[in-house]
Amino acid sequence: MIQIETLTSNTPLFFILTALIGLLVGSFLNVVIYRIPVMLKNEWTIEAKDFLGIDSSDIHKKKFNLLFPASTCPNCGHKIKPWENIPILSYIFLGGKCSNCSSKIGIRYPLVEFITGLIFFITALVFGANTEAVLLLVFFSALIALTGIDFDEKLLPDNIVLPLLWIGLIASLYGVFTDVHSSVFGAVSGYLSLWSVYWLFKLVTGKEGMGYGDFKLFAAFGAWFGWQSLPLIILLSSLVGAVVGITLIIILGRDKNIPIPFGPYLCGAAAIYVFFGDSIINWYMGTL
Repeated sequence: MIQIETLTSNTPLFFILTALIGLLVGSFLNVVIYRIPVMLKNEWTIEAKDFLGIDSSDIHKKKFNLLFPASTCPNCGHKIKPWENIPILSYIFLGGKCSNCSSKIGIRYPLVEFITGLIFFITALVFGANTEAVLLLVFFSALIALTGIDFDEKLLPDNIVLPLLWIGLIASLYGVFTDVHSSVFGAVSGYLSLWSVYWLFKLVTGKEGMGYGDFKLFAAFGAWFGWQSLPLIILLSSLVGAVVGITLIIILGRDKNIPIPFGPYLCGAAAIYVFFGDSIINWYMGTL
């Protein structure tokens, strides 16, 4: 019988199990990415209809959340069987097609699963089995979900961003990543810095350069890692945005006039900061 100490020690079994858990979490994140926006739109529609005195019973009757109804093929309505929902393997065995109507399954589904499993594996490898690692797995799961939703809907839902911010503040009470003073000041300065940039850009150009969700997300990063992390994260987000934007325009032929959400770049920058932030700062200080 496998002992708990064996599973939580830095052994190959520990890393493999963490990666497998990541694959399962990635499968769930695919559900989150698709369903959270639909759930929010349903809520907003109900609120608008109630405000206008319009009957909204048709929406109330449809039970739709992260658990119900069961996942189906968007093309033919085929209910996904458990063996058709195994992370990555089901996609390979099905040839990337629905077993009923042969319509293509988006490559993003196995990609999200793979990325989540990989990040879980790397986190376990770098941080081991401790409080920091557990919190970071929650952190990265939220970032993956926010990235997918923002790409699709240009939306960073409060029901993901705000809990992320609160977790960072609570963690600071125990000094997990930073002290409570740096965390609180980081949350405030993170929000106000992008808020100021937003209004300055709007006053100069008359356009909105980003959304309020970006302010809250940056505030969450400040809460997790302290105000000291924010300059490097915003710099990295600009670099990530430039690389991805140029790639999309040159290689994929994306119209440069189509706005690209900023949230995914913030998420990517935060992930880079977690793994390489200290090395980047030490390298920079060494060049002075």
